[in-house]
Amino acid sequence: MDHGKTALVKALTGIDTDRLKEEKERGISIELGFANLVLPGDLEIGIVDVPGHERFVKTMLAGVGGIDLALLVVAADEGIMPQTREHLDICQLLQIKKGLVALTKSDLVDLEWLQMVKGEVEEFLKGSFLQGSPIIPCSAVTGQGLQDLISAITALAGSLEEKPTSGIFRLPIDRVFTIKGFGTVVTGTLLSGCIRVGEEVQVYPRGDNLTARVRRLQVHNRFVEQACAGQRTAVNLPNIELTQISRGDVLSLPGYLRHSFLLDARFLHLKSSPRPLKARTRIRFHVGTSEILARIIPLESEEIAPGQEAFIQIRLESPAALLPGDRFVLRSYSPAITIGGGEVLDPNPVRHRSRQAKTLESLRLMLEGDPDRRLEEVLRSSPARPLSLSLLVPTVGMDKETLMGHLQALIQAGKVIVLKEREEGYLHADTHRRIQEQIIHQLSLFHQLEPLKEGMMQEDLRGKLSPSPEISLFQKVLGHLKEEGKIAAEKGKIRLASHRPRVGAEEEKIKSALERIYREAGFQPSPLSEVLQKMPQDQKRASDLVRLLIEEGTLMRVKGDLLFHRESYEKARQMLLDRLKQRGSTISVPEFKDMLGISRKWAIPLLEHFDEIKLTRRVGDERALYG
Repeated sequence: MDHGKTALVKALTGIDTDRLKEEKERGISIELGFANLVLPGDLEIGIVDVPGHERFVKTMLAGVGGIDLALLVVAADEGIMPQTREHLDICQLLQIKKGLVALTKSDLVDLEWLQMVKGEVEEFLKGSFLQGSPIIPCSAVTGQGLQDLISAITALAGSLEEKPTSGIFRLPIDRVFTIKGFGTVVTGTLLSGCIRVGEEVQVYPRGDNLTARVRRLQVHNRFVEQACAGQRTAVNLPNIELTQISRGDVLSLPGYLRHSFLLDARFLHLKSSPRPLKARTRIRFHVGTSEILARIIPLESEEIAPGQEAFIQIRLESPAALLPGDRFVLRSYSPAITIGGGEVLDPNPVRHRSRQAKTLESLRLMLEGDPDRRLEEVLRSSPARPLSLSLLVPTVGMDKETLMGHLQALIQAGKVIVLKEREEGYLHADTHRRIQEQIIHQLSLFHQLEPLKEGMMQEDLRGKLSPSPEISLFQKVLGHLKEEGKIAAEKGKIRLASHRPRVGAEEEKIKSALERIYREAGFQPSPLSEVLQKMPQDQKRASDLVRLLIEEGTLMRVKGDLLFHRESYEKARQMLLDRLKQRGSTISVPEFKDMLGISRKWAIPLLEHFDEIKLTRRVGDERALYG
């Protein structure tokens, strides 16, 4: 049904926002239309004319995301229609705060009918953000009431707070076209921040890092050097093709947003929704100028009843680039009707299961909106890695300058730790403390179970921590524990600083027996496996004690499980050196084995070992001194 929106906009501004031939023929708006209105006091506002027909609510949603005032248009000869109710629901879900009502076509009805419709509208608006707002009868044909409408719009526009120009520059794109000689142009309502001619911008959530430099900017059809939050803006992107960009994309600065297929949110299920929302229900997710198919995961219960508020996770079928605080609307998949909406809390979460107390507590803290607490919770929820500034900016939705101010406050309060790498990383103090405590705990357990061992291999220790921290973070925490004198690291092994291998009376007997076996074997020791078979009752302890003897330097590993007592090893080494120095030439395998009185079984592994440690070098089938 036609409530006369486009005609009203034309009467107010002189601009016909219906551009399409089909719109002209059918007398209804199908696409978004745009106009600007100059108000008394040099106040200029941008108007987005959205389709009113119920079949075009999807397009309507693409146009209302950035508006500050709502002008609800109701035809006096028709009254409240079903799409009017849905449009009002959408405005409330998006938390538009102010607005007014235009009773158009008032010239077509008598005064009694007009008063009846006005009363119907007043009743309809009770409990909404438009309750008590001006309801102004008017006619785009006769001009009746237009001046009253302009005065009311002027008063409301003057009462609005200016949008802050700080923050991350974001422009949800609602229109894309090309101008001959200039290239691609995109338009939208600037959500936050500012953009200047010459700055580099990136198109999100495109995965191909689509970037361009702004050639020209327009605000209200005038070329400007800078556009800021709240303004209808056209951006000329000369080196991006028309086919590379579309409605639903977002323009921002390079590296300031991240695309995600998941988001956590606070959701209000409308009372008018026909049925409860169950887990994995397929829905239409509207945010900014985009519509994305998705599935909903309730986090507090199995389903969400109409009228209920709840924390949810939304799993998107296509990526989105969002920030905390973004408002969204959900519509059912089929038939497509508005069922609720809410606020994005975390635009880049991990997957959650329902009814996890820790997750719900974290989301409640994020919902409170206190910047320091919200930032602290984001850092606390990253238990295995520090977060860089470039990761924090899109996660918490602050520009770098504002974010650094909040980080410094948390650092001074001892709640956040700075870890310096190629890029500074920020870690919650609780995470740092937890990793330290886990390291100490795991080392204590290890020493209790393996008292004969010097310590744990680093990677084995890291693997025992839950969740396992990134290697760089793990190394940093180890470094802090070393500086504090709580742990020691030797030969790639980590131990508590107070730990020394403990050898009891029984172990001393086995250790002495092992040392005697290898000393008596001289240059012809048995493989370790055979040595251990001689101790069937104590193989495990014997194996640990062999490692201890190696760490102490009593036994020398030559190859695999072939070990020599240090006395025999040093004797063989010295005999080889003396022989080569006296003759000043080379020695063959037969000469070496005859010199030691052994077979090739031991001679070759010894010579290959001496080659490896660069005592000797191979010359054909013989050996010479290295160097």
